[in-house]
Amino acid sequence: MSKLNPRQKEAVEYVGGPLLVLAGAGSGKTSVITRKIAYLIQKCGVEGRHIAAVTFTNKASREMKERVSQLVKGKEARGLTVSTFHNLGLNIIRREHRILGLKPAFSLFDDQDSKALLRDLMLQQDEDADQVDTVRNQISNWKNDMLEPSQALAEAQGPDELLAARAYDAYEIHLRAYNAVDFDDLILIPVRLFQNNPEVLQRWQGRIRYLLVDEYQDTNLSQYRLVRQLVGHRGALTVVGDDDQSIYAWRGARPENLIQLNEDFPSLKVVKLEQNYRSTRLILKAANTLIANNPHVFEKTLWSDMGYGEPIRVIYNRNEETECERIATEILDRHLRKAVPFKDFAILYRGNFQARLLEVKLQAYQVPYKLSGGTSFFSRAEIKDVMAYLKVLINPDDDNAFLRIINTPKREIGPSTLQKLGTYASERQVSMFAACDEMGLEQMLPAQAIDRLRRFRDWMQRIYRQCQAVDPVDAIREMVRDIDYEGWIRQNTASEAAADKRVQNVWFLLDSIRSTLDRLREDDPDAGIEETITRLILLDLLDRQEEEDDSDRVQLMTLHASKGLEFPHVFMMGMEEELLPHRNSIETGTIEEERRLAYVGITRARETLTMTLARQRKQYGEMVDCLPSRFIDEVPQEDLVIEGLERNQDQNKARGKATLNSLKSLLDSF
Repeated sequence: MSKLNPRQKEAVEYVGGPLLVLAGAGSGKTSVITRKIAYLIQKCGVEGRHIAAVTFTNKASREMKERVSQLVKGKEARGLTVSTFHNLGLNIIRREHRILGLKPAFSLFDDQDSKALLRDLMLQQDEDADQVDTVRNQISNWKNDMLEPSQALAEAQGPDELLAARAYDAYEIHLRAYNAVDFDDLILIPVRLFQNNPEVLQRWQGRIRYLLVDEYQDTNLSQYRLVRQLVGHRGALTVVGDDDQSIYAWRGARPENLIQLNEDFPSLKVVKLEQNYRSTRLILKAANTLIANNPHVFEKTLWSDMGYGEPIRVIYNRNEETECERIATEILDRHLRKAVPFKDFAILYRGNFQARLLEVKLQAYQVPYKLSGGTSFFSRAEIKDVMAYLKVLINPDDDNAFLRIINTPKREIGPSTLQKLGTYASERQVSMFAACDEMGLEQMLPAQAIDRLRRFRDWMQRIYRQCQAVDPVDAIREMVRDIDYEGWIRQNTASEAAADKRVQNVWFLLDSIRSTLDRLREDDPDAGIEETITRLILLDLLDRQEEEDDSDRVQLMTLHASKGLEFPHVFMMGMEEELLPHRNSIETGTIEEERRLAYVGITRARETLTMTLARQRKQYGEMVDCLPSRFIDEVPQEDLVIEGLERNQDQNKARGKATLNSLKSLLDSF
């Protein structure tokens, strides 16, 4: 507690009622949450098993767990819940699956699974399957807003929403038949469960007697209701949030949930964390001045004792090519002349498309970089397909994996057959794979459909026996050849080059199975395919958790992805009207969220901040003139050093020549 400032200490020690901690960027909110958990256990006598702290990402959850474990150890920490919202929802569903009518081994559909089901359903109903992404997003929004399919159908406006509402209804019927839930259901189902079963809610309120919520401004309607239900009338709640960093309205986040707290809890206490431990005073001055243009319910002003710092640079460039080149040479110059590690630099942009040219220029100057938000190996469609086959191979009760592979490649087993199979399996409380064996299925499906299902079952069982009898990796290779998966990839991939890459990924996975099995057998000669696949599934989970990368590389990411991170030196590129703020926000009048996005970008910087923009940019094959972002005008002009304008061209040329000469002499010396 001695390490906390007075406001942080006040937030930790206040347990007399509901509390909102208004935590500015870099103000040490994680310290407040973790120390408050320790305070509740050690000073207030609340047992760890009755405390839950929830946040939004696995990374934030892991960091919180690690820091709590340093403060609370052994028996004190037993039963403590520190998790994401969705993990908490998953735990509730698992414990209450009987009341919900789910089998214990229910499946969790990820986004690709959901889209695959919707695509099948829409093709079956002669609808446009090209609209799958739009329909999936609309269904997700409806679920976040707590709308049932019937309500969505009643409120649908226009043909697109009507199409989505009809698909939503069929989608929900099939999910239940498959004994499955999707990502949005992990919040929606517990909320409905608690609404309809007061005794179940009472039991969970008794289990969670103090709730802490991080990033409260990012909660959507269903998450807000879940919090409200669990807290009840006790008011044993601490929420931490910052309305100035609410940048996820596009996925249902409602910053107004912070305002709603005052109405829900009239005795709400507000503690503001305004001391920033990250950035220089000049960077904070720019952030404060910019965000003051947004309306606020809760006013706050960040301050720092980190020193005044260097001026903010604004660099005008002829076009996007010279912009990317300038960023690359700036980073290389500072790395070589001042020995600044590459990993101390971050380049932030509004859209992923801006990274393409940037990558080319960084490669040209041999600047190592890491592109955040790329596709992980295990999330590629072809890898998920083969992994699903392997999951069913060692666990035939995995309905989710079964559904992914039953028609990949096509086996003429349609959605209606699978719906009836899923319904029958649910009634019998068995997996869909096991249900293929049962005689009662013959009352549900025609003989031809049953024959196809049983042929698939027999083939999978034969492959499994081969894995036990001969070399398991050879058996898996035969499995991939049996289904002509390479032909399936080539048939369903737009270009030959892309198909080649996907095929190579599959063979790389099989090589990984071989090397994993060999390593396992060094310690356990009896290790087989089950242990190997389980180890690879664990690798998959670790890969998705995006472990920290300490290698010396420049970080490239969108402004959205940068939230929660910090870097010594930040470049914000594309500071132009219609890029930041984005054209859509200008047209729809939602500039405030774009301003918050710019605020997030500025407050990522610890020591230096550089904004770049292009005077011309190529759009649809033509060069168009660009206007500087209004956000440049909204920061204190006296704190800016502007480069690249005609009025200081001579100065800029001299600076550029000096930089290139110094780089040349440095490179010559190596």
